[in-house]
Parts: sequence; structure tokens; C-alpha cells
Amino acid sequence: MKIWWNNRIDSTRQMMELSSARIRIGRDPENDLVLNSPFVANEAAVLLRRGDVWELVALGLNEIQVGDRDLYGGDRVLLETNQDITIFPFSLTLDLPKHQESNQDSKRQKLDAEMSGFISRIHVELLKRMGPGSENGQQMRMEDEKLLDLERSIEGIAKNLGFFETANSDTLDHTASQCVRSCVVAELAKRTDEPRIGSALLGGHQWSQIFSAVPDREDELDETARYIAKLLKLDEETDLASRITSLNAGFGETWDRIASDIHSEFKAYLASRYLKKQVKDIVFGYGPLEDLLQLPTISEIMVVDRDHIYVENSGVLEDSGRRFISDEVTLAIIERIVSRVGRRIDKSQPLVDARLADGSRVNAVIPPIAVSGPSITIRKFPGRKLLIDDLVEFGALTRTCAEFLRAAILCKKNVLISGGTGTGKTTLLNCLSDFIPDRERIVTIEDTAELQLKKQHVVRMETKHANIEGAGEYTIRDLVKNSLRMRPDRIIVGECRGPEALDMLQAMNTGHDGSLTTIHANSSADVILRLEVLVQMAADLPVDSIHRQISSAIDLIVQLHRMRNGRRCITQISEVVGIDRATNRVKTRDLFLLDEESGDAGALTATGHLPTFMQELIERKLLNLESFYQ
Repeated sequence: MKIWWNNRIDSTRQMMELSSARIRIGRDPENDLVLNSPFVANEAAVLLRRGDVWELVALGLNEIQVGDRDLYGGDRVLLETNQDITIFPFSLTLDLPKHQESNQDSKRQKLDAEMSGFISRIHVELLKRMGPGSENGQQMRMEDEKLLDLERSIEGIAKNLGFFETANSDTLDHTASQCVRSCVVAELAKRTDEPRIGSALLGGHQWSQIFSAVPDREDELDETARYIAKLLKLDEETDLASRITSLNAGFGETWDRIASDIHSEFKAYLASRYLKKQVKDIVFGYGPLEDLLQLPTISEIMVVDRDHIYVENSGVLEDSGRRFISDEVTLAIIERIVSRVGRRIDKSQPLVDARLADGSRVNAVIPPIAVSGPSITIRKFPGRKLLIDDLVEFGALTRTCAEFLRAAILCKKNVLISGGTGTGKTTLLNCLSDFIPDRERIVTIEDTAELQLKKQHVVRMETKHANIEGAGEYTIRDLVKNSLRMRPDRIIVGECRGPEALDMLQAMNTGHDGSLTTIHANSSADVILRLEVLVQMAADLPVDSIHRQISSAIDLIVQLHRMRNGRRCITQISEVVGIDRATNRVKTRDLFLLDEESGDAGALTATGHLPTFMQELIERKLLNLESFYQ
């Protein structure tokens, strides 16, 4: 992209050529295009490339003129080539690069955009017919007859928009292909032992079912899906992840090969079926996220903006190829998620943590904080709670380490689980909680409730944000303090990341042995440094005092890491053994370490050091000394 600009008091034009997909404009020197004037905001605007088009988003308080349109903070507009823009006192002219559609991927991206355009127009027209309150699926009742009428309305609107006309044959063909592809994916997901999750069941009705389905056509759809799976040899793959990878890689070419043999009436049926499903997903569910939530191979969903939805599929980050039809729909689905757990999101509170019905964790950010539009991050929970045996089978730890951690939990040792984002801290915490005896009273404290403790005597507490008046906030620290009055045998804090670290340490030091928590750190040594910082956020204590608190409170540190191949595993189990008299710092000793020479496939091995409480484990017959070195 080429940008020409000049100050109105200076006729000399300057030119800059940029190739980035995100160009920041403003007074701040860190911007890509710096407009040095006190009348220009530090960050006045940002240019974003969305596929084949460019979009300008106004960020500052002063107006920006694009042609004859005035934009203010948060407004956005699609741009055309040679566009004139005024950011007082500067005048800018953009020469936007023309996109060359020279391959099949470009053609499919264009068809995706056209299909999304039709879905968007159908959705808008449908909302007009459904009336106020329908944006969040509040007005339409979950009754079979009502849903059948809704599907007929969607098909009627599509006909009125000319979707089934010859001029749109390529878009119709592409939409039909997506219907068949979804059918193949659904069939693959059914074959796995992993239960599907998501929001498909609401109010006792499976609204994602197609009520206007024609049995003969449905049989033909199943046959077509099986035929494509056979052509792609999906049954020869060993697991679900490999099958879906092969499907994504070869589906487009395979469909192009057989599409000419499929009669037009059947294609129209498939396209209509897909439109109905997608629009109902938007009205009642989570839109394009709905199908992603159903796939057991996907552990994380990341909405960058309405045109880019990434997923972590079997440990690998990839573009899902799905998109939202507009920022408004993205925002409506965010509001639907957070409202169901009693939280809110708006311009005054533009970020929120929430959860889905299955416990999956959701973080959402909207403008003005999210510059590129509403953003969502969903950490999915597996349909079945993982057990420590599953982690052993996955190679996250060895059987010996699992037995040792079980013994430590039964012996009421305080355990701190450390690791980076997405390393599996909460999963391991869930697994270790299974070892807590049923007779003990457990109090869990979380920002967003996601622990899955299969115990009866559990009191679950979750933080609460302040209301509109700014009152009623309850932080993790407040809940930790309150938990001490609830007669807990063990306290489990989902994550220590603030001043609550001091209260947690004090709880561990005052008779609540066997407590567990997690923290973000890269190693057991870093855990100590991070705890120092977190405790000092709560009180101005001497470092020596903090070290004594840590050494007295924490018994074990379990370090998790995510390998380059996506595998999550324990890399280090260390014992906190007291204060080093020479350095006056907390002393740790590694009990198990990952064999680094084995690379990503390495396993935990014993270092030769025995824990200081080994005699206690042996006397209580919780661990066999010989098995410790197996």
C-alpha cells in the first residue's frame, strides 16, 4: 500500500509504502505513519486488511473524514482504492493494492465471503420479522412447529434475495459443499469415544436439528458424505485428528471432482439446509463457533476478529476457515454467553471472563479495547473429565510420578502447580483433587468456575465483579479470607495471580494442609521469584519474611510445559526444603526432572533425591521406596 500525505499548511506531499496488514496512524512515534501535530491523537486510526478489502477504524476523539463521511472513536468504514482521508490538519490519499485472484484458495475465499454475505442478509431480514429481543434468541420459543416455521422463513428469504438464481450458481455450489463437509465432520465426531460438547441442547429441544428435512434427501446426503470419506480414505487414518486433517486438506479438490455429477435440485437442497443451520446457530447458539465446540479434537477457539477464527486442533494452532458475518453478531453472541452466567459487557466494561454450560472458560474483549473488533477466547473442557491415568497414557507424566503425587495429596502436602498459559495446570489440578478423601471438606475459589471436582463435600465460590454503581465486588483475596471462616479441610484456589498469594500462603501455614493452587511461572526457581512479587502486592513485607512464609507453606512445586509438538507434560517436580543459610533464600530440590536429551518425547526420571517426608509416606504405606525409582 502507498500512502501520500501532507499538512494543509505545507503543500509538499510525502509518500510511504507499507506491506503490513495492520497499519497504525497517529502522533505517537511508535505508529507506522506518524502525523506530528498536537491536533492528532496518539493513536488516531488503524488500517486493517480483511481478505480482499481494507477497513479504517477511527480511534481518537477528533473526527476523521473519509470522503463525505465523518468518523469518530470506534467507527469503521470499508475503503476503496485512491481513497482521500482527512485527519486534521493532514490530508491523506491511499493507493490500495489490488488483490489478484489466481488460485483455488482465492476463489474459495471469495465464495466464503459471498456465502457469509447471504447469511448476513438472511439474518437481518429474519430479525425484522421476529421483532425486538430476537437478537439473543429471546423471543422465539423452542417448539418443533415454531422451529419448522423459522426454517421455512429462512428458505423464503433466501429465495427473495435471489440465492437460488443461476447468477449465484457458484455460491450455491460452494454452500452445498459446506453442507456435505459438515456432515462428514459430524459423522467422524460420532465415531470417537469422546463425548461432544457445546450448546446444541437448549430448553429440551435440539434446535440444531433440521425440522424441514426430507428423508430421501437426507439419505442421499449421507451417501454423498460416505462417498467423499471413501475417496479421501479417511478410515485408513488412525485417529480423529488425522482424519479431520486429511478431510481439510483434500475436501475442496474432491468436491470439485464430483460436483458435476450431483443434480442441481439436490445441490439446492444442501445449500438451503446449510443456510438454515447457520442462521439458527446465530439466532439460538454461538454462530460459527457452534460446530467448533462440537469437535473433541479442538481444545481452544480464538476469535481474532470477525473474519479470522483460529483453533488449537490436537495441539496445533490453525485457521478454522470460519467467520462471523458481522461485528454486531459477534457482540450479540458474546452478550449471550456472559448473560447466562450473570455478567455483563459493554463500553464501560469492555472485557469479561465467563463460562459455557459445560464449564469451558471464555474471555471476551470488545471495542474500545479491542481495536480490530470483538475478540473471544474459549478454553474448552473435554466432554469427559480426565483422570490421572489418562495423563499417564498421554505421556504427561510417568506412573511413578503419578503414584508419588497421589501419596503427597493423601499425606496433606501443600502443592503448587506452575506453568505457562495452556500447559494444563487446571487439568492437573482436577486430577490431583481426585485423591482427596471424600470425608474432607473442600472450598474452591476461582475467578471463573471451571474446576471439575467429583466430590460431594465441596463449596464452590466464584469472584464477582462490581455492579453498575461500582459496588458489590468480591475478589479472590476476599474469598480466600472468607474461606477461613468456613471450616475447610483443604482450600483450592484456581490461580494465584495477585495479592491473594499472601492470604493463600497464610492459609497453608494455619492448619489447612493439603491445599492446592496454580501459578504462572517457567520453573520452580521462577515460582519463588513470582511469589515474592505477588506477596509484595498485598503488603510491604521484607523479602526474608516472604521467603520464610513460602518455605513454611509450600511442600511441592509441579512444573508443567507445553512442548514444540503440542504435547503437555510435567517437566519438573521439586520440593521446597527450607531456607539456604548461605544465601537466605528459599531452597528447592528436584525430585523428578524431564530427560532433556530425549527432546519432546522425553519422560520424567527420578533425580536420586528423596523427599524429606519420605519416611512419613512409607510409615503410612502410601508409597513403596522401591517403586520410587522405577
